[in-house]
Amino acid sequence: MSNKQPEFLAEEYGIYGNIFSYMGFPLSRDLADDDVDVVVMGIPYDLATSGRAGTRGGPNGIRQASGNLRWEEKRWPWSFSIDDKITVIDYGDVQFECGNSEAMLELVEAEASKILAAGKTLLSLGGDHFVTLPLLRAHAKIHGKLSLIHFDAHTDTYKEEVKYSHGTMFYHAPKEGLVDPERSVQIGIRTEYNPEGHGYQVLDADTVNEQSVAATVAAIKARVGDRPAYLSFDIDALDPAYAPGTGTPVVGGLSSNKVLQILRGIADLNIVGYDLVEVAPAYDHAEITSLAGASLALQFLYMHAAKR
Repeated sequence: MSNKQPEFLAEEYGIYGNIFSYMGFPLSRDLADDDVDVVVMGIPYDLATSGRAGTRGGPNGIRQASGNLRWEEKRWPWSFSIDDKITVIDYGDVQFECGNSEAMLELVEAEASKILAAGKTLLSLGGDHFVTLPLLRAHAKIHGKLSLIHFDAHTDTYKEEVKYSHGTMFYHAPKEGLVDPERSVQIGIRTEYNPEGHGYQVLDADTVNEQSVAATVAAIKARVGDRPAYLSFDIDALDPAYAPGTGTPVVGGLSSNKVLQILRGIADLNIVGYDLVEVAPAYDHAEITSLAGASLALQFLYMHAAKR
């Protein structure tokens, strides 16, 4: 029997088959490979949610939806192919005992630290937003105190008594010396918050929707400067019209087009890590939210590659 691969199974025709990894990037945990630039890691955790659970399915939903993006060699309006600039692997998911939040915290920080120590850039797929706390701990060990660029409907700076909550990470992070609120910015906020209490600059949804993209980009750059920055994107920063599949949807949000333009505008900042969280496929329709998540993650990769 011939070992020749049938034409219909050739790689260029197989974009919807065998979707085991994000964008079809190799599944690998080989951090010793010097050619690897970026590692994609899933964190299927949603025990800290205060709304509808289900974001544990986020990493897989995003990976599956990424099959719709694989046919385009160059993602518009970027002028190059990702593969021409950087090498990406999918690390798979962090595996922890179901129901054990402490194990999740320890394992995510440990795996992220291992990846960063190997000189790789990490793109994490959540999971609820609480997973950002151990990710920040790992990044701060390498880069020091970080600026935070945070897209969300909520500030997540709430001082709550519960130990595990996806609304408390950015209250705890400054107290742990992980981020500097005075050099950090939150974009798309449209729920109750106390700006005098937490120190972050807030560009609320009304402001961002009313002003130009250029004005928002300028504000972010003025706040962050050239400091090492961590970009955390909660999918509910988008209006539910663009991302219904999430645990705490809030109307009056940002459009996917405006967000993509803002991200392109800040691509030259010193962003050292990325996460995309709060995609809950069970509440999605026609993969709208998973596709938005997959597209945003791809935008992060292009932003990183553009600096090469």
